[in-house]
Amino acid sequence: MIIEGKKVMVTGAAGFIGSHLVDRLLSMKCEVIGIDNLSSGKEEFLKSAKRKRKFKFIKYDLLEDEGLEEYMDGVSIVFHLAANPDVRIGESDSSVHLEQNIIATYVVLEAMRAMGVPAIAFTSTSTVYGEADKVPTPEDYGPLVPISLYGGSKLAAEAMISAYAHTFDMKAVLYRFANVVGPRSTHGVIYDFIEKLKNNPNELEILGAEPGTRKSYVHIDDTIEGIIHGVHVSMDRVSIYNIGSEDMTDVKTIADIVSEEMGLKPEYKWTGGVDGGRGWKGDVKLMHLDISALKSKGWSPKMSSDEAVRATVRALLGK
Repeated sequence: MIIEGKKVMVTGAAGFIGSHLVDRLLSMKCEVIGIDNLSSGKEEFLKSAKRKRKFKFIKYDLLEDEGLEEYMDGVSIVFHLAANPDVRIGESDSSVHLEQNIIATYVVLEAMRAMGVPAIAFTSTSTVYGEADKVPTPEDYGPLVPISLYGGSKLAAEAMISAYAHTFDMKAVLYRFANVVGPRSTHGVIYDFIEKLKNNPNELEILGAEPGTRKSYVHIDDTIEGIIHGVHVSMDRVSIYNIGSEDMTDVKTIADIVSEEMGLKPEYKWTGGVDGGRGWKGDVKLMHLDISALKSKGWSPKMSSDEAVRATVRALLGK
């Protein structure tokens, strides 16, 4: 599907990934309708976009407001990114991911059905795989057994999108992300380490057991190009693509990179974690995605996990 110059919608437009996607779509001469309730997204991330004639921002809550359909008139594709991205919150509040990830997706799909919008691109997650036995993990791995409410909610949303695509003659592209990092990120291990070290440069508390979980990290620039490329090359009713880096890194290495870039040598204080060293309930210990499906269609990441982490640290520190 070619989207250059088309009218598109981005939900979660003021978020970390959403705002970068908005910028990229505007560079492609798209007319972009940005939707966000600003509960976690930041309007300042859209500062550049708001100067563009082809961008319109609408403060809108998918769970509270009505009339989403009116903003979809003439839209060729919805990039649905609106969600609560905090994996850990599910343990303390089991309703958050149900409402903000599953029900919000249903609201978007219903509006699309009513307006005849033909396509959706959805940002899912590697956590749908749970504790995969096969690593790197391909898109056809199964059964999918998530171990977090966040992963479960994203898998439920994937299933609902697939069902709508087949029932109401839509096309869908589903992206399962590794850990996405980069400028404008507002949560996650890198952000947390920087904030902790700003508060106490001599000591760094690290959730889990040394050396921590080992996962793939992908830079936001590589992620956005993967999203755009996937939409362009997808031909099936429902296409699923992993987006990640070619390798993994562990939490200790991330702590080392953050400390080095901040010019610090803190003492690491490991909490010991839960369930055999996880940082929290639902934290996957080993995650590396097989990205050969999208690579075979012409996309590949430019940065390794450690390169993505270091570039992110420098960006967040304003270097």
